[in-house]
Amino acid sequence: MHPNDLKKILSHGLLSFPLTDFDAEGNFHRAGYIERLEWLAPFGASALFAAGGTGEYFSLTNDEYGSIIGTAVDSCRGKVPIIAGAGGPTRVAIAHAQEAERLGADGILLLPHYLTEASQEGLIAHVEQVCRSVRFGVVVYNRGVCRLTPDSLAILADRCPNLIGFKDGIGDIELMVSIWRRMGDRFSYLGGLPTAEVYAAAYKALGVPVYSSAVFNFVPQLAMDFYHAIAADDHATTNRLIDEFFLPYLAIRNRKAGYAVSIVKAGARLVGHSAGPVRAPLTDLTAEEDELLLRLIQKQT
Repeated sequence: MHPNDLKKILSHGLLSFPLTDFDAEGNFHRAGYIERLEWLAPFGASALFAAGGTGEYFSLTNDEYGSIIGTAVDSCRGKVPIIAGAGGPTRVAIAHAQEAERLGADGILLLPHYLTEASQEGLIAHVEQVCRSVRFGVVVYNRGVCRLTPDSLAILADRCPNLIGFKDGIGDIELMVSIWRRMGDRFSYLGGLPTAEVYAAAYKALGVPVYSSAVFNFVPQLAMDFYHAIAADDHATTNRLIDEFFLPYLAIRNRKAGYAVSIVKAGARLVGHSAGPVRAPLTDLTAEEDELLLRLIQKQT
């Protein structure tokens, strides 16, 4: 897929990160992953991010990465575009980006580099090296230790024609407005805060109508209904779902660090599409929390 074609796809619709399936021993479960993708694909997401944050990219081995991306591409070919996660140290991100391109993914979401802080010059070098290593489209994820400024993004936009998207996971409104006003339609813009639905109306008002949904993994129809309500400015529906589902969901998610992923895996298991346990250092929900989540799901289904 040409980078500009990917940019057009990412400029509208709902996106999501499929969970990565593990078996009881915590190993990649390919058959379960195929079933998951086949279940989710018809619900109408514009694109799926394979091996993304909710897919526990940070815990995958190199061999697993290739298997996951290859499986996603093969399973979703002709149904929904696949954007691969790639990140960590620059050379690891390059290796994963090139592997994703070789396997037929439509682009990458460039996740933050590992651990260390970096200057703007260092961040520019990191993103530029990854972009130059591939031909397909790249979306950069502003989150954690990767916090690019409008000036840095302007430099990258000039140097890297295949850098076509910007995803915000910081939530700094002043920074987001500054980037959008500086870069205009040079990028497609994606909301990427955890449980993005809570911020969706505010981000739409900023000029960022597209976001990725984690709950799509276990209540895909609810996620699509919420997105369509946001797109139509149906405030009655969005307010009802925020009050009845998303705020109680956040109350469970916020109990422990790392639950932004764990609660999604719990939800998938509770609706009959288990992806197995999370990997350390994440921890699964307790039995009590499972019960709270189940009751919440049942009220909406």
